[in-house]
Amino acid sequence: MSPARYPQILDDPLRNRGTAFTAEQRRVLGLDGLLPPAIESLDEQVARSIEVFRRRPRPIDQYLYLRELQDTNLVLYYRLLVDHLEEVLPIVYTPTVGLACQRFHRIFRRPRGLTLPYTERHRLPELLGNRRQPSVDVIVVTDGERILGLGDQGSGGLGIPIGKLALYTAIGGLDPGRTLPIVLDVGTNNEERLADPGYLGWRHERIAGPEYEDFVERFVQAVETELPRAMIQWEDFASHNARPILDRYRDRICSFNDDIQGTAAVAVGALRGAIRVAGSRPRDQRIVVLGAGSAAIGVADEIRQALVDDGLGADEARRRFWVLDVDGLLTEERSDLSPEQRVYARPASEDLSAGATLADVVWAVRPTALLGLSTARDAFTEEVVRAMASHCERPIIFPLSNPTARSEADPADLERWTDGRALVATGSPYPAIQRHGGEVPVSQSNNVYVFPGVGLGVVAAQAARVTDRMLRAGSAALGALSPALRDPDAPLLPPISALRDVAAEVALGVAVAAVEDGVAPERSREDLRARIARARWSPVYPD
Repeated sequence: MSPARYPQILDDPLRNRGTAFTAEQRRVLGLDGLLPPAIESLDEQVARSIEVFRRRPRPIDQYLYLRELQDTNLVLYYRLLVDHLEEVLPIVYTPTVGLACQRFHRIFRRPRGLTLPYTERHRLPELLGNRRQPSVDVIVVTDGERILGLGDQGSGGLGIPIGKLALYTAIGGLDPGRTLPIVLDVGTNNEERLADPGYLGWRHERIAGPEYEDFVERFVQAVETELPRAMIQWEDFASHNARPILDRYRDRICSFNDDIQGTAAVAVGALRGAIRVAGSRPRDQRIVVLGAGSAAIGVADEIRQALVDDGLGADEARRRFWVLDVDGLLTEERSDLSPEQRVYARPASEDLSAGATLADVVWAVRPTALLGLSTARDAFTEEVVRAMASHCERPIIFPLSNPTARSEADPADLERWTDGRALVATGSPYPAIQRHGGEVPVSQSNNVYVFPGVGLGVVAAQAARVTDRMLRAGSAALGALSPALRDPDAPLLPPISALRDVAAEVALGVAVAAVEDGVAPERSREDLRARIARARWSPVYPD
């Protein structure tokens, strides 16, 4: 057999089957001698691969092993993720993906996705044309400035879109050959990265202002030209850019911001379940939010809409919120607030003044819900939590910051400080808590409960835009699946093992809303459900 017949199939992760190639396939494709003689089924490959994964000593080593598998055999990679989702999710996604972004330039092996540097701003359509995927359904793009709670990671932020899209496939069922991770490399203000001789990104301070806006516009124009039907998920942009980008492009291209809208959709879904477990209604809540970045304000906006939907007037709903940032309570006399933050500024006539601390606010307001999106570790102190629990029978406490090292509280502490009465959801994974002699899983209010279903719903419905109503429909679908609605001691969100089923229901809600909003072709609910089922890619070797 001539060396010229050596096939490229072993180097193509979409087509490679590794040891699962049959004897006949090996003969026809010229693979004899290139693979070990054993022929494995996909199940056997998964069993062997998860054993190797478990033997890796550290989470970052497990991450690297999975990335190697992703670069080698996509069917095997995604089958492993689907079969062992609860075990591998903290590795593929938060918290380990944050460490992977910090070390991105030390662990780089093979290219995945696209890096679009500012220096090539005049060639973005050409660079986008160099992608491996002819057709693309979903793009996840970041500029790397606000990676989780870790800050500016420059071009190393590409690890986040890679991880997000892995979950679009493993959970949502999107075809991995039709997804594209992108980082806009506009420099970095991270001195550690700039001083690192191994840093692979553009070694320049981060651009800003008109130059930055022009670069993002050039990127959007390139997508409109090259991939006009693709949905864009804006991911981990800093607050000062995230909201303006969302507002600028939401009615122009099919796009949404996961940190603002996805975080809000999941938090509201979990909150709806918690409110019902507490025997209350949305309109009865008094809500304290620690954190005033784009994600925090996005969550507050969606909860405020839920209060309005439950019968409150717009002004009254707004007055049910007390929002704090690093300088204390947002109040009208402060001159440093953005327009989005000013919506929640408290009147100067109130007893609480600018600079009021979280403890001050909790004692004065007697909130029913306390939400953390501050990345301030252990900010929900024992004093604050016990004060809240002293006036609230079932306090709703959501420390939503991630990674785990930036979480506002440990659920085990919340359980102890409230005598097991707190209704808790976290932004990062935590072990089960002990209650009544047994273990109760901790709900992770993770965007993964919503964004894969959003992408699936958009693709199946052929939606041209992502509307607020679509995201609210996805959130409502999630809230209706809360196990706590059937058992008050159960978690607020379904188990990780049920995420593929959750994605299908979220997708249906999103798709139906898209039709109702007139951004997708007219189809019945039954037709949309069938289209969702047909749109899902399965990690199996084709016949």
